[in-house]
Amino acid sequence: MTRAATILLVSLSLQVLSASQVNAQSFALTDTKDLTVTGAKAEVVDYKGRKAVRLLRQPGGDGLAIINGMQFRDGTIEADIAAKVTTPPGVRMPGFIGIAFRVHQNPSRYELFYIRPGNSLSEDQAMRNHSVQYSSDPDFGWEPLRRQWPAVYEAYADLRPAEWTKIRIEVHGRAARLYVNNSPNPSLVVDGLKGEDLDGGVALWPSGGEEAYFSNLKITPAKPELIQNGGEAAGTWDLIFGTDAGNYKGTMKLARDGSRLNGTWSGSFGNDQPVTGTWREGYIELTLAGTWPEGSQPVTTRLAGWIDGDSGKGRMKAEGRAEGQWSAVRNK
Repeated sequence: MTRAATILLVSLSLQVLSASQVNAQSFALTDTKDLTVTGAKAEVVDYKGRKAVRLLRQPGGDGLAIINGMQFRDGTIEADIAAKVTTPPGVRMPGFIGIAFRVHQNPSRYELFYIRPGNSLSEDQAMRNHSVQYSSDPDFGWEPLRRQWPAVYEAYADLRPAEWTKIRIEVHGRAARLYVNNSPNPSLVVDGLKGEDLDGGVALWPSGGEEAYFSNLKITPAKPELIQNGGEAAGTWDLIFGTDAGNYKGTMKLARDGSRLNGTWSGSFGNDQPVTGTWREGYIELTLAGTWPEGSQPVTTRLAGWIDGDSGKGRMKAEGRAEGQWSAVRNK
């Protein structure tokens, strides 16, 4: 099949998907009939003045309650959630509770926004900054995202332990935003979701050491963005780095052998500098060895993001020097 035919097929499929998913669906969660539970125990209880589903994660379980019959790509997910910690006194447990989306048929693979109410009240600012988080299981959990990209996939939000919190997740293509307690501004913005899937299920997500409560779930699909995975990284690219230390430019030539990328960079960080990295269905991670423009000191620059057709974008950082975003256009 030609590239043009593939794009047309994807476009027609998205139009069908859009036409078939125009109505919002609401789930009061006053019973468990709409849930398929894996790795957790689900029951209906009264909590804080309302009937809700309580999830208790089982040891070693996935800990998901998948909404039956729901296929989600782009749109909005809203819910009321609360986490009551059950660990013994003295055991640090800030609570973990959230909503997974684009859940794969293998439920160990999904995108996730979750909140940690106990961190919001911490006297340690670093802990406060871990109040709301994004992860993409199984490859991009909180630890690699935090270590590789500090302060990018987590943030502070004003939360209260054991109390109901209203969250709203907006998903459009490769971007998603998390809103808390009806705030007009997002608490967390993710531009470049890490997951392999552009659509999938929606699930309630509890953690261990707590009672997780869910109520008033509403899912509103939106017209899907016309993107597809598999963007080709091989070629010559003109790049711009927009960083907290200024803007930098260059040209990158890449060749791909399966999942491996190799090439050269010429521009702000030196000429004919080696580039290595990986490719996964259009998602790329690259490492560039070069020199910092001011002072000519060695610097390692890392990029991660997506290729879509003849353009690409994502996160970048020059170790110890600068961080920000990159954008690229294929040089034809």
